[in-house]
Amino acid sequence: MNQPVVVETIEVAPPQAGEVMIKLAACGVCHSDLSATNGTINFAPPLILGHEGAGVVVEVGAGVSEFAVGDPVLSSFVTMCGVCHYCTIGRPALCEVGARTLTTLPSGQLRTSDAQGRPLNVFSGCGVMAEYATLDTRSLIKIAGDAPLRSAALVGCGVMTGFCAATNTARVAPGSVVVVFGAGGVGLSAIQGAAVAGARMIVAVDIDDFKLGLAKTLGATHTLNSKGDEAIVKTVRKLTDGGADYAFECVGSGELAATAYGVLRKGGQAVVVGVAGAKETTTLRTASLTFDEKSIGGSYFGSARPRVDAPRILGLYKAGKIKLDELITRTYPIAEAPQAFADLQAGRNARGVIVFG
Repeated sequence: MNQPVVVETIEVAPPQAGEVMIKLAACGVCHSDLSATNGTINFAPPLILGHEGAGVVVEVGAGVSEFAVGDPVLSSFVTMCGVCHYCTIGRPALCEVGARTLTTLPSGQLRTSDAQGRPLNVFSGCGVMAEYATLDTRSLIKIAGDAPLRSAALVGCGVMTGFCAATNTARVAPGSVVVVFGAGGVGLSAIQGAAVAGARMIVAVDIDDFKLGLAKTLGATHTLNSKGDEAIVKTVRKLTDGGADYAFECVGSGELAATAYGVLRKGGQAVVVGVAGAKETTTLRTASLTFDEKSIGGSYFGSARPRVDAPRILGLYKAGKIKLDELITRTYPIAEAPQAFADLQAGRNARGVIVFG
């Protein structure tokens, strides 16, 4: 905890019933992985990071029929049991089994150990920041074989979270005004989702000009550098001629969530997408909920239906309607994982990706 990540040799056991082993091609370095190293997300070490991975199935366990050796797949950090209340009403992002799958496989078991044979936890049932990983089939999404895996990997978390927050959670309406706070991998994907949905004005707000430049290439119509702007709510409301219809908080800040709510016009919707620390709070003027009919709510994994939305997103990518390759600022071999995390911490990347083989 609170130390640089370490690259080491581990043991990955073969799959048991209902599991498969995959050989990873790429794994995105997500801010949630960083949050696990500093306690913002409370996952006990020793922990194999990585939950945004793409690879190929190399071995299947007993009883597995939906996956075969050679299938290209994405990891899903939300396990989808298919039978709980949330899965059966079409909200698998809130799966009850997934909510309990934090540092083990859904069974509570582990297939990973260090060189001395001691068990190693895995991030949200995945642990795919490694050359090989054994996962439960309920944590996998089969994808088309023509998808480039290093770009497809991003759909496993950042892209799906941001894109679907706009298209699934908020259901951005054509002709609307959208403001996105935070132009990292998730925020940039929310911008693309809003653009695909037909928003007429998309404002990206960040403190980094490099990321704001990326936002322009990915669909933002306007950008604002909020560094030092103590009146950002007024600035945004003036730019948008009275406020936004939708505002997305993609950083993980209680204060910024209140700012997102503050920039809304009457009837607007604020969506909190970023993962805030356990002690973060958000304060709102309660009467505005009534008199302005504004709302604020959360979006976990973009309210995604991973096995529906991942192929949909990759189809849009193949059709040239959204961009994935441009989100990758830099790739790293696994030996350079500490540098990848340092670059993430310093805000140098939209998305860094570790590539294998």
